[in-house]
Amino acid sequence: MEEQRAGEAVVTRAGRCIARPASSTDPRNAALKVGSRRVPEVELSYCVVNTSQRELLIRGLDAIASERESLPFATEVLVLDNGSRDGSAQAAREHPAADAVIALGERRGKALNDSELLRQAHGRYALLLNEDSELQPGATLALWQALQERPHAACAGARLVRPGGQGQACAWRFPTVATALAGALMLHRLYTVQSNGSQTREVDWCQSSALLVRREAAAQVDYLDGDFFVYSDEVDFARRLRDAGWRSVYVPQALAIHHEQLSTDTIPERRIVELARNRDLYMRKHHPAAAARAVRWLTAWSYALRALAALMLPGHSPARYWLHVTATLHPERGEGLREAAAAYNAQR
Repeated sequence: MEEQRAGEAVVTRAGRCIARPASSTDPRNAALKVGSRRVPEVELSYCVVNTSQRELLIRGLDAIASERESLPFATEVLVLDNGSRDGSAQAAREHPAADAVIALGERRGKALNDSELLRQAHGRYALLLNEDSELQPGATLALWQALQERPHAACAGARLVRPGGQGQACAWRFPTVATALAGALMLHRLYTVQSNGSQTREVDWCQSSALLVRREAAAQVDYLDGDFFVYSDEVDFARRLRDAGWRSVYVPQALAIHHEQLSTDTIPERRIVELARNRDLYMRKHHPAAAARAVRWLTAWSYALRALAALMLPGHSPARYWLHVTATLHPERGEGLREAAAAYNAQR
């Protein structure tokens, strides 16, 4: 086992695990020479980012290990631990599925972490996963086949379900004044959500909780933009890929359980601030200032209506919806997840 320092990170490599090839004549089985051995070239890299969720990470790695056994091509598993203090990095090092572990000394944003994994991966494709995403049997192959069959597509997103089996929206139209208006008119699910139907279909963007990426395309647009700490990072990524001529597809045959650790905590203020901040950053980056302002007002209106409805509906929080209203109207205010990470790092 070899360790090396990479800035603030400790990179541990335990050697590359190779899945069984389909056949010795398959062109995908091109070999690399390592010493006196020849090993198949990696086709797909599993890229997992973990932030203090040791048990979910182990569960996700177990699912990856099961997936790899049935694949007809070579794979590797890279784990990036985002400054956790719960033993996550050591648990990843000890897991038989992990081929390399990048242990960051400090917590940082999701876009930077996904970009680092994309750069360090050896596969033609990289399957981006959160620690709270648990692949179901056949998901990897379905995503891989979708991109194999569509050379113009850069990203393929899995169908996400909650632990109880309920479906979760996971592909959408790009944010625009029209999508904000649809939200204000309560037509969001009809107009904006694109993760519906039983057939693979082209969409604007997919959630990156379980997203297969063509690494050639990612490199072409210089990976994800680190200005997005978390939220809207994959939207911006898909938009820049679209501008470069690439497409995204939603693959309902690829299923992953999404435990939603990032969105179900009991203190949502920082996440709400970060969500509004990065939504506004996306709009200002890709649209005129007038459109960004219109989206702020329309989105705030939709949350205000939800706050009003929550006054009469049991189990709903008017205060939480009103937090969305104020954060949306003033994305420059408040402290979000970026500031929470800075405070967390300062405690070391």
